[in-house]
Amino acid sequence: MKKIIILVLLVSFAAVALAQDGKKEEGYIFTTVKELKVTPVKNQNRSGTCWSFSGLGFIESELLRLGKGEYDLSEMFVVHHSYSDKAEKYVRLHGHGNFAAGGSFYDVLYVLEHYGIVPEAVMNGLQYGEELHVHSELDALAKAYAEAVVKNSNRKLSPAWLNGFNGILDAYLGKLPATFSYNGKEYTPQGFFQSLGVRVDDYVSLTSFTHQPFYTAFALEIPDNWRWSESYNLPLDEFMSIFDYSINNGYTIAWGADVSEKGFSRDGIATVPDVNLAEMSDSDQARWLGLPQKDKDAELYKNKPGYEKNITPELRQQGYDNYETTDDHGMLVYGIANDQNGTKYYMVKNSWGETGKYKGFLYASEAFVKYKTLNIIVHKSAIPPAIKQKLGIK
Repeated sequence: MKKIIILVLLVSFAAVALAQDGKKEEGYIFTTVKELKVTPVKNQNRSGTCWSFSGLGFIESELLRLGKGEYDLSEMFVVHHSYSDKAEKYVRLHGHGNFAAGGSFYDVLYVLEHYGIVPEAVMNGLQYGEELHVHSELDALAKAYAEAVVKNSNRKLSPAWLNGFNGILDAYLGKLPATFSYNGKEYTPQGFFQSLGVRVDDYVSLTSFTHQPFYTAFALEIPDNWRWSESYNLPLDEFMSIFDYSINNGYTIAWGADVSEKGFSRDGIATVPDVNLAEMSDSDQARWLGLPQKDKDAELYKNKPGYEKNITPELRQQGYDNYETTDDHGMLVYGIANDQNGTKYYMVKNSWGETGKYKGFLYASEAFVKYKTLNIIVHKSAIPPAIKQKLGIK
């Protein structure tokens, strides 16, 4: 009998110990507060075209909101037109502009308005023996060609140079279709876009930095803003209020952010850990005492909730001015969630394929979004009326 009692006690202690260990290692536990419909995750793979994937992902989510159904639009149609326009501008600037694979959300809106769009099935942009996008060769050739045009010794440009450049794009991405058939109907790219019922004028870009006047628009000084498109500048608190207002009213957000931080995990978590707060916590004192800095950093960036920095307009501006916050990546914000500590996170659709713990989706803390957002694109109706009035948006 004693043996049985002892065995039961041992099993009980083991169960309690496992439960405690499980609690220590439980990681992040998210509860969804609000989630909007989005199209499936895509994969930009080895190409610098996140701006096209996220920009079109935003438009696809808008089509879902409008009750138009699910569409899969061609990112490479947008890339082809944007690369061509970029080359022409680069040459007109005598090579004194940014010429790289990157772009902005405005590039997507510009292409939609001026050139239209086609479905992915019509133009997948994979004409070079790959199953996924691999643009290193294309990017190198495009840059070399544009530089050669600028540096040519003829003292004038030939009328053939742009056709030659577009020939490179045609070879890699496919020719831009003049007409195509889709679901039994014949379209031009412009006609197809018009059939979707999306109005480019309904969308605006917003940002928040202190080096420009608030409630005015300015061209965000980032290399990929090569079209020099403008964003409305808001105080940080008002800027952040748009995230919740937009999601709670059914509108997703095209989100441009810096993802080069240690707190941005490939496993689907983005936070802004604060080692100083962690060190001051009584409950964590034993864990932090005497640890070298590299071990503190390793502890902070583990996959579990922790202390985050208090983000101020000054800290945000400092990161931008010191090149710590750069225009790295475009994504789509589509929801709000809380972790087990009640901390708010934004639910994000990425374009790196179905990778990580959340299969291509991720959770970005409110602090991370507040600190590392460059700009957002939203529908005008996703802006609170009082803010919209201050901006003069009707």
